[in-house]
Amino acid sequence: MDIGQKLKTIRMQRGLSQRELATRAGLTNGTISLIEQNRTSPSVASLKSLLDAIPISMAEFFATIEDTDTPKVFYKASELTEIAPASEGNLSLRQLGNAQNHALQVLHETYPPGADTGPEEIVHDGEEAGIVVRGTIEVTVDGVSSILERGDGYIFDSRLPHRFRNLGDTVCEIVSASTPPSF
Repeated sequence: MDIGQKLKTIRMQRGLSQRELATRAGLTNGTISLIEQNRTSPSVASLKSLLDAIPISMAEFFATIEDTDTPKVFYKASELTEIAPASEGNLSLRQLGNAQNHALQVLHETYPPGADTGPEEIVHDGEEAGIVVRGTIEVTVDGVSSILERGDGYIFDSRLPHRFRNLGDTVCEIVSASTPPSF
């Protein structure tokens, strides 16, 4: 998915200038320009701030087309929607199906060593839960941090500020769910 072009299209459809979106999101006009030109990738937290400023949910932004007459039930790995595409040193978030069509959002998260959701904590409506499939991850929720390892899990009110960071030296994978799909 061309995140920059999609952001620009939605911004323009909503009648927002780059400057106005930047002000609403707490970012610089130059940052918006670089993102729209795909010259920089926003952190998950920055993208969430941008979308909240429009306003549009992550689920809506990354919606994939599903035939509403015949709901899709099974997905191959290649059919998951890349919310945060994998790139060297950055996390990857892949969404199962079109979260707009469901009451639940399921993500496959991959955090290379040193990767995190960004310096700003994330806040969104709903509840969030996940289980670490491999590696370790530091999860901070409302100022309280814990290091979780393979098999460990979490569940919390996602209206509380939260952040995920891989402080280890191996890749961390998490399968998570949010309800409603507000991320």
